[in-house]
Amino acid sequence: MLRFSNGLLAALWVASLAACAKPSYDYVPLVQDISRPALGSVNTVGVGEQMLVQGRFEERDALILDRDTQVGTLGTYTFTAGHFVRVGGNGNVGFYNESAVPGSGRVQQGILADPFQVIEFNSVTNQICGVTIFNLKACRKVDGARVERVVVQSNNAFQQTLIYSGRVGSKINIGYREFSGNVARPAFNNDVEYDLSESKTIGYMGAQIEILDATNQNIQYRVIRNFNAAAR
Repeated sequence: MLRFSNGLLAALWVASLAACAKPSYDYVPLVQDISRPALGSVNTVGVGEQMLVQGRFEERDALILDRDTQVGTLGTYTFTAGHFVRVGGNGNVGFYNESAVPGSGRVQQGILADPFQVIEFNSVTNQICGVTIFNLKACRKVDGARVERVVVQSNNAFQQTLIYSGRVGSKINIGYREFSGNVARPAFNNDVEYDLSESKTIGYMGAQIEILDATNQNIQYRVIRNFNAAAR
């Protein structure tokens, strides 16, 4: 079995590092208040799915990786499949990092690697690099990596949503949930029962929905009014 001394391992780690990088953190995302689905639209969702959502979201560039990607000798850094949001950069060279939202990729660090700082990606050469806190970087060219625009919830967002919870007889159950940033606000959560034999139109916190059909598996409805006006 081939064995490496600690000194040789350290030498291989240093040899895997490329030239210095100068990360920037000047990216400014587009922040918008968004309501979904659109007013007047007819939609169908299943039990446990969102019927209505409104909140503040960020539209920003993100590095998309279709598969786990390793850079550097001895597994310096591994970037798992998912998206990494842009934090800075200029032109084709951008700097990206993990986020707290669903779908975000993660950075896994090798035993001998210096502490991780940020991902550098060149969208023309398809070179991806892991940048250390010392601004050194380990790089490789990759296939299946691309930059796309994604919509993520803002860290200071306030989000409201209605969730379908099923039907019993003529009555349907709707859950109301609030989130501040990515954290639920349990004190503001509520579950409400509506009797469709009395009215096919239901309302909560300013939102108004016409129920077209409802079973214990899904619900079809038309959006009359959202919680309040939004940019889109």
